[in-house]
Amino acid sequence: KRKVRPDRADVFCTLAEGIKGERAVEWGLVDGIFPSSRFDEEMENRLRQIAGDGHPQRKGVTLDGLNPEVREDGVSYRHLQLKLDKTQRVATIELTVPDELPDLPNTPSELGADWFALRAFRELDDAILRLRFNHSEIGLILLRTGGSRESMLKLDNQLDSNREDWFVNEVIHFMKRVFKRIDCTARSFFALIDQGSNFTGSLFELALAADRTFMLDEDGVQVELTAMNGGSFPMANGLTRLQTRFLSDPDFADSVAAERGALDTGRADELGLVTMAADDIDWDDEVRLAIEERASLSPDSLTGMEANLRFPGPETMETKIFGRLSAWQNWIFQRPNAVGERGALTLYGQPTNPEFDYNRT
Repeated sequence: KRKVRPDRADVFCTLAEGIKGERAVEWGLVDGIFPSSRFDEEMENRLRQIAGDGHPQRKGVTLDGLNPEVREDGVSYRHLQLKLDKTQRVATIELTVPDELPDLPNTPSELGADWFALRAFRELDDAILRLRFNHSEIGLILLRTGGSRESMLKLDNQLDSNREDWFVNEVIHFMKRVFKRIDCTARSFFALIDQGSNFTGSLFELALAADRTFMLDEDGVQVELTAMNGGSFPMANGLTRLQTRFLSDPDFADSVAAERGALDTGRADELGLVTMAADDIDWDDEVRLAIEERASLSPDSLTGMEANLRFPGPETMETKIFGRLSAWQNWIFQRPNAVGERGALTLYGQPTNPEFDYNRT
């Protein structure tokens, strides 16, 4: 991240006492050093320099608590339901769009934290984090949507046409980060598109973020792209999810992004937007078998596989850290050399030296 010379980085990473003083500055490990007598003053100067004049004309928005209803078998939010099937190690997240959404006022921040675009994605973020930290046994997350497609089209138009407003821009960036949260979550994701689904515009990013997408081939089952799918939510690799999906054909990715209007299952399948299309006869069995198969696979293998397959294309600082390092580092830290009885983490800070298995992979 700091573009340190590789040989110096090697020394730094293996030096127990670390590097300090002028040497740390020379190597580019820190931006500057100050004596303790001037440290607070210099930090204050630096903070003022970074903050500049700020934006005193902006009125912030209070993020009220979500206060969901937590049960043994799930969590209920205002716009989202999280259901847990601990026996099958499967969770279902369903996000529902209201029938009516407010018009955007001249000052969009007046809508506050209850604006659907912000509230719903805060709930989605909360649900994913609950699964990460409280339900490590859940290996597969099913993504479902519902509600008014017209409301979702209206919302996307509001977002796209008002992105110059600071509040709308912040909400778009927040939505982007929540989608990235899915990309960087060590769980499998399947998107299920059937009767009543609402994978429209921004919500279609959920289908694109999923490891597999299943779509029922039946009248009335449709998906739809909007301008928000064309670059508002870049991935860690700097590409849109459509560009990442069609990495071998950038022109085709652009042409798909330009598609407008509702797409039935046949057209969505033709464009490569779904993994599997099935009619009502095969739907239940195909989905059930896919779920059972995924839930039976090694979670460690899936963590490594998904981290590799979700981030094709350009390698960036973000993909290096979250697409590669996180997955392998978390695995390394569970190995006996780290957490065994004589492992390095177990004995950290103690006078006893760790004992290692020196066999390399």
